[in-house]
Amino acid sequence: MSWNLFGRCLRMMTFGESHGPAIGTVLDGCPPGIPLSEEDIQPWLDKRRPGSSRFVTQRREADRVRILSGTFAEEGMDKPVTTGHPIALLIDNTDQRSKDYADIRDRFRPGHADYSWQAKYGVRDYRGGGRASARETAARVAAGAVARRIIPQVSIRGALVQLGEKTIDRARFSWQEVDNNPFFCPDPVAAKEWEDYLDAIRKDGNSIGAVVEVVASGVPAGWGAPHYARLDQDIAAALMSIHAVKGVEIGDGFALAAMTGERAADEIVMENGRPRFLSNHMGGVLGGVSSGQDIVARMVVKPTSSILRPRRTITRDGAETEVVTRGRHDPCVGIRAVPVAEAMLALVLADHYLLHRAQTGRG
Repeated sequence: MSWNLFGRCLRMMTFGESHGPAIGTVLDGCPPGIPLSEEDIQPWLDKRRPGSSRFVTQRREADRVRILSGTFAEEGMDKPVTTGHPIALLIDNTDQRSKDYADIRDRFRPGHADYSWQAKYGVRDYRGGGRASARETAARVAAGAVARRIIPQVSIRGALVQLGEKTIDRARFSWQEVDNNPFFCPDPVAAKEWEDYLDAIRKDGNSIGAVVEVVASGVPAGWGAPHYARLDQDIAAALMSIHAVKGVEIGDGFALAAMTGERAADEIVMENGRPRFLSNHMGGVLGGVSSGQDIVARMVVKPTSSILRPRRTITRDGAETEVVTRGRHDPCVGIRAVPVAEAMLALVLADHYLLHRAQTGRG
């Protein structure tokens, strides 16, 4: 099995390679009658698009999406609507420079999928990493844009809350600031400091990791299932599936290990006839089911493996050597991972909305 399918009711399959003619996705299980056009998808792709600042890869891709199937517009309709059939989305690759990877054709980049994928498949597309490239995530962002249309009552927002050793000040956290800087940073002071910090790393031919936080507001209590389809389980798996992600936590996550039960308990009171939680240490999920609070998750993104600093490695023939990766790479791949995290959370929540509706008859 190649395991390129994601989801239960809402199923996504991505296809294509970094230096192939195109990448794309097929999304199956989308309900019919939802207004959907390319203009609904493009803004999310523009957030992830390469070449948007000096802090990301300078590969120049327009990332224009085309809807190939799954929508229909009758005469007099304002825009096409989904038909209930598979939605195929295509994004052309237009700025490949495969020659940049000639030096690593027979060398494995430490920290990259080069060695493990060669061991598994016996063949490796070394041009930009093939499907191991973060280029694949553009297809996920496109699919996530469709998922958002299925659950318009839910707001999903992401932010970069740590860049290398530099963290934000939570007292200055503002969602309004996220779109005001090239880092998707909610702290304007930290965003300014990060410019010089990442410039120095980039000019040194190196890279750095990051932490992305993603929050969903408007999810009602009841989505999810116990045991083997837990909502937090599926969120963790979805975020962990993103390229370069090496850790995920829900709510306060690993910090809960240092808390007492008294402190960690999200106490509940009644307010205006409805329950209200006094804290959200659990990240909006209790027993695998949403509590009605904000869904909060964070993911750790490792430093980019393709760097200009020489590293020891081996060749396909087992000879010891060094490798230096030239070309156009993100000094911090975590920056453009923010819209990808949003997309994966949207896909999970739309899937669980459909699962909940199928079992209970309620949205």
